[in-house]
Amino acid sequence: EVQLVESGGGLVQAGGSLRLSCAAASGFTFDDYVIGWFRQAPGKEREKVSCISRRDGTTYYTNSVKGRFTISSDNGKNTVFLQMNSLKPEDTAVYYCAADSTLLRLWMFDQPDYWGQGTQVTVSS
Repeated sequence: EVQLVESGGGLVQAGGSLRLSCAAASGFTFDDYVIGWFRQAPGKEREKVSCISRRDGTTYYTNSVKGRFTISSDNGKNTVFLQMNSLKPEDTAVYYCAADSTLLRLWMFDQPDYWGQGTQVTVSS
């Protein structure tokens, strides 16, 4: 069973920053996976935010976060980060880490095999 653990959420004022972390439980390695971040705001559908391919480091972002969010990977710590800058109230959501062996399933179909429990991000105006 793959376990993903998110951390780093919290309350921040508009214009502020947060860094989310997604760590794999012991015994699981991210090496051959695509790791992504999704979010779901109250009353809205879940949407993809960003992902990174651990195989070649390629990154993807949804348009609304380009230039503000940066996804990165610390291979030694088996952790993926999402640095979120210039946060806006509309970024408020529960953020979920996800993993899949294929980019297609995770980024194109929004159906990764593995999900974390989520971490709340609240941006006040």
